[in-house]
Amino acid sequence: MKVYSEITPLREDDIFVILDHPNAKFDYPVHLHPEFELNLVTNCSGSRIVGDSVMDFSETDLVLIGPNTYHCWERTDDGKANSHVITIQFEDAFVENSFLSKKSMVHIKKLLQKSARGIEFYGEARNKTVKLMESLSGLHGFNSTITFLQILNELASSQDYNTLASDGFNLKLEHNTSKKINMVYDYVLKNYNDVDLRLSKVAEIVNMSDSAFSHFFKKRTNKSFTQFIIDLKIGQASKLLLETHDSISEICYTCGFNNISNFNRTFKKNKGITPSGYRSKFTQNNKLEEYTLAKE
Repeated sequence: MKVYSEITPLREDDIFVILDHPNAKFDYPVHLHPEFELNLVTNCSGSRIVGDSVMDFSETDLVLIGPNTYHCWERTDDGKANSHVITIQFEDAFVENSFLSKKSMVHIKKLLQKSARGIEFYGEARNKTVKLMESLSGLHGFNSTITFLQILNELASSQDYNTLASDGFNLKLEHNTSKKINMVYDYVLKNYNDVDLRLSKVAEIVNMSDSAFSHFFKKRTNKSFTQFIIDLKIGQASKLLLETHDSISEICYTCGFNNISNFNRTFKKNKGITPSGYRSKFTQNNKLEEYTLAKE
C-alpha cells in the first residue's frame, strides 16, 4: 500500500492553520505528515483509517492524530447531505514548547504525547470541541490562538476518548510512573520478536518472582503480560502488512511467531480478520494509485 506524504499549508510563523471544508469530497488517499492534526467530520458516515485501526464513524467524528501517523477518511453513505470537515494542523515541535511543561499546561503535553496512536473523542468533550472548532474558523490573531488553546485544554481535561492504533504499530509506549514498568518496556521493545521471550526472564530483570511480576504488571497496565506481548507483535505485523510486500510467512517470523497457523489464529482473534484479509481491506480503502497531495 502506498502511503502519501502531505505538504501542509503550515508556515514557519504559524501557531496553527485551520482548514474549513463545508462540502468535503473525501478524495485524499491514506497519507501522513509531520504535523499534529485535529480532524472534525460532521453530517456524514463512513470509515476511518488511523495507523492500523479501521473503524466506521457516523454523523460526527473527532480525532487527534500525532505526527507521521497515517490516516484517511472515506465517506460511505449516499452522499446527498453536505458533509463538513474542519481540520486544525500544528507543528510537531509544539509539544516541546517550554510553556507546555508548566503546571497549568502539562496535561496538554501529555495529550499530545499520546496522540501517536490517534485519539477518538466522544461525549461532552466532543460536543464542546465541535462548537469551539466551528467558531475558530471565523477568528483571527490573538483571539484565534486563545480558542485554539481552549480546544486543546478541553480535550486534555477529558476522559471521554479512545486510542485507535495499537501499541505495537509505532512501537512507542506511554511513559509510566513506575520505574520498573519502564525498565520492562525498554527491554520488551528490543526483544518482543524473540520467540524465546518469557515472563520469567522479564521478571528476573526487575528482581521479582513470576507470580509477583504478573500481578504487578497487570495492576499497572490493565492487561496481562502475555496480552501485552501479543499486542506488540500484532501491531508490528499490521504495520508490515501495510507498508511492505513481505509475504505473510515472512511477517509471521519477523514478528516472533513460531508458525503460520499460530500467527493467523492470533491475528484473527485480535483483529477480527486474517492477515491476508486485513492487507486486502486496507488496499481497498486506498483506491487512488496516483495522487499529488502538495498544496499551493
